[in-house]
Amino acid sequence: MNMPQQPDCLVALHDVGHEPVGVVHAIRPSALGGLEALVGEKAARFALQAGFVARYGQVLGLPDADGNITTAVLGVPEAADGAEPFVFGVLPDSLPSGLWRISAPEDVAAADMALGFCLGAYRMPAFGRDVAPKPPRARLVVDAAGAAAGPVAQCINLARSLINTPPNLMGPDELARAAQMALEPLGAEVSVIRGARLEQDFPTVFHVGMGSERAPCVVVARWSGSTAREDAPLLSLVGKGVCFDTGGYDLKPPSSMLRMKKDMGGAAIMLALARLVVLRDLPVRLELRLGCVENSVSGRAMRPSDVVRTRAGLTVEVGNTDAEGRLVLCDLLHAACEHDPALLVDAATLTGAARVALGPDMPALFSNSDETALALEAAGHACGDPLWRLPLWPGYRKWLRSPVADLNNISSKPMAGAITAALFLENFVKTDVRWVHIDTYGWNDSDRPGRPEGGESLGLRAAYVGMLKIFNLDETNAPLKKQL
Repeated sequence: MNMPQQPDCLVALHDVGHEPVGVVHAIRPSALGGLEALVGEKAARFALQAGFVARYGQVLGLPDADGNITTAVLGVPEAADGAEPFVFGVLPDSLPSGLWRISAPEDVAAADMALGFCLGAYRMPAFGRDVAPKPPRARLVVDAAGAAAGPVAQCINLARSLINTPPNLMGPDELARAAQMALEPLGAEVSVIRGARLEQDFPTVFHVGMGSERAPCVVVARWSGSTAREDAPLLSLVGKGVCFDTGGYDLKPPSSMLRMKKDMGGAAIMLALARLVVLRDLPVRLELRLGCVENSVSGRAMRPSDVVRTRAGLTVEVGNTDAEGRLVLCDLLHAACEHDPALLVDAATLTGAARVALGPDMPALFSNSDETALALEAAGHACGDPLWRLPLWPGYRKWLRSPVADLNNISSKPMAGAITAALFLENFVKTDVRWVHIDTYGWNDSDRPGRPEGGESLGLRAAYVGMLKIFNLDETNAPLKKQL
């Protein structure tokens, strides 16, 4: 697949020239009384008669004397509701084509408006022979602050497109190639580990993927910022890249298998986060590890009751082949810890239990550091990408015991599934490494402004903003790499 470029829905202010620019007034319900001062008496009367009440995402074009629409109004949330970039995602398909700018309350960040606009302009990859060309849409004029949202949107849309790609077109090799295409042109060193070396260095990844005709692999990428010192903090990212999950011999029912192309969502999100760090040229050292596999059924597939020796030396009994994600992650986490990262973040579509507890919009957050967890929770709230912390409750560790191995990959109790999965992973993380585990859904169940149904990068922005806070970085001072 082609890498997404700087979103073409954004137009820099200095590139506008003489083309007319319409204006969208973002209005809160509490400010509806000031509508006339914004748009004039006749336009305000027209808006109210047309039923405009500044409802969330409500858009109304206001015709001028010639019937042309060069002014519009948009209903946005109250300030007390927190950051909400997505509401601006309704605009690309609601406005006439052409250039537009947004006039909003002072507390609404230009970057949030631009980000929401770009997320709403996202097009899912189309693979049909007779796909009709899309008509031109509205584009947003932005200043430097708004333009800063471009790389963020680009990386979010990269993750979306990877997740949305049909599984026959997104196997382990294709995911590895996507990582190379996303990072190598920006200066990162990317290697792909396969075959006998994979079996030796990442035995659990190999064991999960050995049942598929599409061979497993591990992607390892390394990069350093142009201003990063030798002792710059090391950010290590790990992603679960199960490109399709049948459940293995513990076969999923058909209804549970329909969306399993999204089981590589953690890898897509961590790859997108890595690209964003590189595009921002942050003064850090970066490592990325992706476990790229397909969990299939065959005569050589992983079996229930198999015992696998991990990279860490611990043995694991396979209690359930459909709990393969934690097996993919455990060797990657141990490998990451061998380099003593300042911060280790993993993301995975790991458990249905996290969705039962928190629903589809809020990934579960686990961490061995209270300070780190608080930073990411606060970041998620501030940027509208919420995370909710669940405990690494030590009392449940005994549920992972096995009579024949050091660990079982599933719990002996049918409860607290997200917690026990995180506790399993904790066995492979050094106690002195700050670690964050994000159990994400990776999917939007329905169409909403800025959030089209399909793959979604839930947790990406929270992890990015949280990382900036933890490392005390100010991205506004970081140069932006050339868009490739």
